[in-house]
Amino acid sequence: MAPRTESLSKAAIIANHDQDRRWEGPGFLRYWHLASLDAPTVAVVWSLAFAWSVGVPLPMWAPAILALMTWAIYVGDRLLDAWAGMKDPPLHHVRDRHIFHWRHRSILVPAALAASALAAALVIQRVPAGTRVSDSAVAAGTLAYFSGVHSRGKFLRWLTSILSRLSARATSIGLLFTAGCLLPAISQSSPASFLSIEQGTAFMYFAAVAWLNCYAIGRWESIPTARSGRQVTFRAVLLGAIGTLLAVSLAAAPRLACLVAASAASAFCFVLLERMRTRLSPVVLRAGADLVLLTPSLLLLAPR
Repeated sequence: MAPRTESLSKAAIIANHDQDRRWEGPGFLRYWHLASLDAPTVAVVWSLAFAWSVGVPLPMWAPAILALMTWAIYVGDRLLDAWAGMKDPPLHHVRDRHIFHWRHRSILVPAALAASALAAALVIQRVPAGTRVSDSAVAAGTLAYFSGVHSRGKFLRWLTSILSRLSARATSIGLLFTAGCLLPAISQSSPASFLSIEQGTAFMYFAAVAWLNCYAIGRWESIPTARSGRQVTFRAVLLGAIGTLLAVSLAAAPRLACLVAASAASAFCFVLLERMRTRLSPVVLRAGADLVLLTPSLLLLAPR
């Protein structure tokens, strides 16, 4: 038994040494993720890109509302995850982002409540009454999702078990996140202007890329070994190839084609992240998964 114990000790030392050699990234990148600023950034970029693709100018308050609400929702979600992790550790894995939120909850909770109140005030003052129905529908869907994730009710557990067959968590986040990013542009025009097949296809492709983001993060955090690599790589390559073909097919609508091409580039970036995964710290890898979703920001530099 002694040789085996010695070999295991050496393996542990090597593993710890490899962990120490992972790139920790710059401080702003780590705190961008740890403080839940990554999701609002992606949401604002996507909302501006959606509006750009359909030629709808957005007033500054529209993405501001989206950023405030997105940040408040993510802060609440991570605090609930941290609380669940401490209450029932075997069933809930606490990550660095959850620990950060719990340590700073005395600051983050009031800040998230203030952000929610400010967003609500902006909605009442600025958002046309006709579009508040669609906003409320997305908000209700978001609340239902978070209730299903964090509640122990029998009905919600039953509903979650059924939806889990469709990768409910990643799919729900992808659809709700995309719908939320569309709301600012819809509020400045009529919903009917977003009903074309081309636009619907482009927006659903964005939802698929958001799903890939959630799927990759889930695989990396639940299966931290190389076994998760093939699944992530296959889906990223497949989704990127579909996006490339879709962008070509939308050549008659250049802005939509550019939007899909940018999101296809994001999908291909997940292949690069997968290949670099063992050389990145978990925080940097998680931040990188959101960072690669910012490719549509390049479209905002194009002439209007």
